Amino acid sequence: MAWPREFGGQGRSNQERYVVVEELLAAGAPVAAHWVAERQIGLSLLRFGTPDQCRAHMPAIARGESYFGACYSEPDVGSDLAAVRTKATRTSDGWLISGRKVWTSQAHIADQFFVLARSRVDGKKHDGLTMFIVPRAAAGVQVRPLLLLNGEHHFNEVTFDDVLVSDAAVVGGEGMGWRVIGAELAIERSGPERFLSVLPLLRAMVASGPTHTRREEVAAAIGELVARLRTLRAMSMAVAAAIEAGGQPTVQAALVKDLGTRFESDVVTAARTHWEVEPRGHGTDRYADLVAQAVMHAPTFTLRGGTNEVLRGIVARALGLR
Repeated sequence: MAWPREFGGQGRSNQERYVVVEELLAAGAPVAAHWVAERQIGLSLLRFGTPDQCRAHMPAIARGESYFGACYSEPDVGSDLAAVRTKATRTSDGWLISGRKVWTSQAHIADQFFVLARSRVDGKKHDGLTMFIVPRAAAGVQVRPLLLLNGEHHFNEVTFDDVLVSDAAVVGGEGMGWRVIGAELAIERSGPERFLSVLPLLRAMVASGPTHTRREEVAAAIGELVARLRTLRAMSMAVAAAIEAGGQPTVQAALVKDLGTRFESDVVTAARTHWEVEPRGHGTDRYADLVAQAVMHAPTFTLRGGTNEVLRGIVARALGLR
């Protein structure tokens, strides 16, 4: 809805989109499949893509007819995106992409991939990275599931075996991949979905009240969590305003993601310790079921959008500590 009308959007502000996203999350709307394409790929194309790329992909995304996966993290590299080893080799026909990506959300339903690859090996590791648009149907692309503890299929491994793409697949220019991904991850890391995933559990904690005598201690714990939630929302909205103004708040977004991940984990911990409830699924106890779901999803909190260690490295680099 924040895209230009010419590319299928409604020409509204990023803050207006933020409010709608909050309401969708509060209602439990099934939006996860379209997050990558609508939330981050579209804005990346607007900022760094060519007019032809915008026309080719954005209207279909807006109609809900095209899904994207973000192929960034790699085995033995994790979320240290500057250390990617997937190679993009120049040929007379374009580029040959070879490598393996892991923890790619919704790759099994994606039509296209944003793929970060190393097109040059000289200079600093942040240099020589290029972003490509790669069709999932291209020869040499394979997608394999990485199942969660509860059997859910969210993450995937994606391999590229000499996948040929043309120069038209390059986003932002050769060697500009770090700039593209920095802007994109600022969007991914700072939205309300980065801390509202545990909101149903927090609401259940408030509604149910403690089941033992440590009421003051539990009330203080809930109060702290609610205060942190309000602070995170204010920080997240500030990043949304900065993006609307054309900025690239990479550091601010990293802080929102880092603090949001810790908040999510602390809510799950509080739900188990202060209520003395063991998680179990598919039972008659709604609260215990929520705890079970949160516990099984908790390991994914830090995987989405970069681990806390990488995020803190971004902040340290900006402060001149690295």
